[in-house]
Amino acid sequence: MTRPILLLCCWLLLTTPAIAVETILDFHSDIRVETSGSMVVTETVRVTAEGKSIKRGIYRDFPTDYTDRYGNRYRVGFDLLSVQRDGKREEFHTERRSNGLRIYIGSKNRRLKPGTYSYQLRYRTDRQLGFFEQHDELYWNVTGNDWAFPIDQAGASVSLPAGISARDIGVEAYTGPTGSKGQNYRADVDDAGVAHFTTTRKLRPKEGLTIVVTWPKGFVHEPTRGERADRLLRDNRHLVIALGGLLLIIGYYLAVWWRVGRDPEAGVVFPHYIPPSGFSPASMRYIRRMDYDHKAFASALVNLAVKGLVEIEEEGASYRLTRTSLPAKELAPGEKTLLSKLFAGGMTLQLKNRNHRRIKAALTSHKNALSNNFEKLYFLSNRRWFIPGALLSLVAIVGSVISLPVLDDIIGLAFITVWLTFWSFGVFALLRRVVQLWRGADSAAGVMGAVIISLFALPFLGGEIFGIYFFISAASWPLFIIFALTIGANLLFAHLLKSPTRAGRQLLDKIEGFRLYLDVAEAEDMRLRNKPDQTPELFEKYLPYALALDLEQAWAEQFADMFADLEQRGESYRPVWYTGHRWSSGNLGAFGSSLGSTLSGAISSSSSAPGSSSGSGGGGSSGGGGGGGGGGGW
Repeated sequence: MTRPILLLCCWLLLTTPAIAVETILDFHSDIRVETSGSMVVTETVRVTAEGKSIKRGIYRDFPTDYTDRYGNRYRVGFDLLSVQRDGKREEFHTERRSNGLRIYIGSKNRRLKPGTYSYQLRYRTDRQLGFFEQHDELYWNVTGNDWAFPIDQAGASVSLPAGISARDIGVEAYTGPTGSKGQNYRADVDDAGVAHFTTTRKLRPKEGLTIVVTWPKGFVHEPTRGERADRLLRDNRHLVIALGGLLLIIGYYLAVWWRVGRDPEAGVVFPHYIPPSGFSPASMRYIRRMDYDHKAFASALVNLAVKGLVEIEEEGASYRLTRTSLPAKELAPGEKTLLSKLFAGGMTLQLKNRNHRRIKAALTSHKNALSNNFEKLYFLSNRRWFIPGALLSLVAIVGSVISLPVLDDIIGLAFITVWLTFWSFGVFALLRRVVQLWRGADSAAGVMGAVIISLFALPFLGGEIFGIYFFISAASWPLFIIFALTIGANLLFAHLLKSPTRAGRQLLDKIEGFRLYLDVAEAEDMRLRNKPDQTPELFEKYLPYALALDLEQAWAEQFADMFADLEQRGESYRPVWYTGHRWSSGNLGAFGSSLGSTLSGAISSSSSAPGSSSGSGGGGSSGGGGGGGGGGGW
């Protein structure tokens, strides 16, 4: 019984048709190297089609875009001369790929019957030869290493210019997957000086044949120094435009700065024990920086508190503000509108994101009041001189992007350029906020807040790194560096073009004199005459000014001994306008530093709307050299 069953199984196996597999039966490349350095290549690819992957025909990928060792991208020439199937002209269409060209052979509207077909591609290419000190060389990936089918047989023939002796021609080859140094091939040079290569085993999918042919110098035109320079300029015209634009931008800004941006000469600065009359802490910061920031807002808020109009209470990593019943009298420009806007909706206000509309309105009103009262009178922003430089930068960036030699997705690269620019500003602001929080993290709640914001910032930092990597991959790292320098030049001169007026320069001298007093060290203390006595009232009175002039820690440390004496006498002291654990008469320096960073940070985060922040000699391998690519069916 068993014997008949076995015989039946054997009969079924023998009579079942073999499973048809789509295969490249033969891949042969005839390469003619011309004296000009160009090459004419004829590829003949014989395949079996079963209607699986090969439905309409095959496609062939040809790399044209390369990156040299310096990171410069360039494109080799490729001119498709003819396409045939079984000796007759065949329809085809091409499609740009990320690093080259894909040639689809066949008609979109016609399917092939199962069978064997022979395809032939003939094309001309250049910039494929290597010119070395002792020899010239063709290092060529014949088949490409990205075919989806096995290759039963692969080979190549290389014809060189006339006059080269066969014994002076060197041959070498590599087989296998990309990077391997397999030697499964035969190679020889016939009496006519034609080099022949043939594989000695079947190549699996993703395997290929790469050949190396060397010959003496002098038979093929080697680019002259001038031709290489011209080619270098053509390959890097985007860098020429970008670098030329950068130099032009810097030249423009320097000329404008020389004309309108140079500061008047500073006068002799003497220590002053009182601030300039009629100027609030916020106005002094605004004039000194010639710009507005959240610390100007914070210094105005502390000044209102010292005057008894506002009480500040810690709430975790944030603050609660309470308007007192004291009437607002004799307030400096900006402080009155700040007070009214902050408490327009009630007598208390938490510096929380849910109150961002009120806080943003107060911040904007305060900034506008300072601008209306002090800009042009004490300093000039010179914005109208900055605009041409910014527009020139935009033209240089766009011009260099569209001049990239291998650029096909101009819209995509233009988008990533614009996106990365604005994204970088947002990431910079977010990282600055992280630094502020860590500097002011003097409690468990503060550390927790800093950790949370740091973790929140990580994805945005990752996006920044990805954007930079994508840009460098699509363009080049030298272009990225020039773009970064261009943006940096604009940021630098946006600040340098601002210039104090003569009245502003005189005021700045007085402000610097007052800073000398706030920042005085013990060793310098003896040189100051008629210095006011240190009292708690004096500490509070000038704390907003120290905050505005970035000297809050130095100012607080001057009073450490005085408050220590009060503690020893049992006369503990705490500002009536401040409630929270950050106050410590034994560590006033930490209090001053913490107050400046945490209050500014709380204002910054609470004034933003939710979601708005943000070769030869064994040196080669299979897959190396020019040519290459691969293919498949479609």
